[in-house]
Amino acid sequence: MKVPRPWSRRAWLDTAHVVIGLPIGVLLGGLTLVLAVAPPLLVRAVPSFTRVQRSRFDAFLGAHIPPVRSPSVLRSRATWRQIAYHLLSPFVSLAGTFLVAVVWGGAVVGLLAFTAPKMQKPPLEFVFDLRNGRVLILYMAIGLFLLLLAPVLARGMAAMDLSVARTLLGPSRSELGQRIETLTESRAGVIDAADAERRRIERDLHDGAQQRLVSLAMNLGLARATLTDLPDPAREALEHAHEEAKQALKELRDFVRGLHPAVLNDQGLDAALSGVAARAPFPVKLRVDIERRATPTIEAVAFFIVSEALTNIAKHAAATKAEVIVRRERDRLHLLVHDDGCGGATLDGGTGLRGLAQRIDSVDGALRLSSPLGGPTTIEVNLPCE
Repeated sequence: MKVPRPWSRRAWLDTAHVVIGLPIGVLLGGLTLVLAVAPPLLVRAVPSFTRVQRSRFDAFLGAHIPPVRSPSVLRSRATWRQIAYHLLSPFVSLAGTFLVAVVWGGAVVGLLAFTAPKMQKPPLEFVFDLRNGRVLILYMAIGLFLLLLAPVLARGMAAMDLSVARTLLGPSRSELGQRIETLTESRAGVIDAADAERRRIERDLHDGAQQRLVSLAMNLGLARATLTDLPDPAREALEHAHEEAKQALKELRDFVRGLHPAVLNDQGLDAALSGVAARAPFPVKLRVDIERRATPTIEAVAFFIVSEALTNIAKHAAATKAEVIVRRERDRLHLLVHDDGCGGATLDGGTGLRGLAQRIDSVDGALRLSSPLGGPTTIEVNLPCE
């Protein structure tokens, strides 16, 4: 923890937090005791009291205490924890205010000792006789020490108050665990839904638009082959339309394959990756060792990781060959993509690898990249199978 300077903004904010906490704590603690005779009113008032205290921590310390998402009922543990804080807060603030005020006051008195009036007959000459130079220096040294101690003490008291507030006003460990579990399940549901939507779009394009383009290209090809006696402009237009239809069909097939290859659902990751490796512009050695298939979402993530990695190699690595290894060990799917290219790849260097990292993070996977300048480059990915 960085020690604030006595004249810094942080020191004064900490001091103000501790001092202002006393009247607020006394007021809210007193109201809590008064409303204890009417539990329904107390249950309604406690969340408002808590918002006041959270705003104090946010305003002076810049600390955000997450709200507790629990029913406002008397039997709720969260409600009782908040009541406990409002009853405890006056005592914590009183102790903090007393110590901080004493230290700041002692610092001021010590440093201004030379301005005090000279006593004619001091009761304890050694202690109070400021006409004695050594006594005056001692007072000022103590004042300087207290001046340096004051911001540290204020920081410590504010930190203690914040710790108590986070424990009693914020969510408990069990509530945080439940929230994390809920968010994890929600994220998994979103990912599965997105993957299912991609499969549906792929199926609709394959059974709809792609079939229509196939029929159109075949009809144009048939017309091109049979209608040989057309004028040259018409024949050229027909040939151009046929070529455009074939090009559109090829682009649609590539798009559908990149969206979600049908072979991945039908035959699994081995067959899908074999197609990707066969289309690469350089030799790819592929080894897939999977005894039991992973979930469709994880298989889709693994497929796109290998596909994107090989695409990046073709664009940037100037590699002559690559190797892809996929294996399953218990509940983890391990992928390794290795090439003999020029290296120098980084996760911040472009959108390709950054997109891979984001896709891997979305399913709680792990990525390790090794790509020194001059090569080779190795991408290792670890994915959960479920």
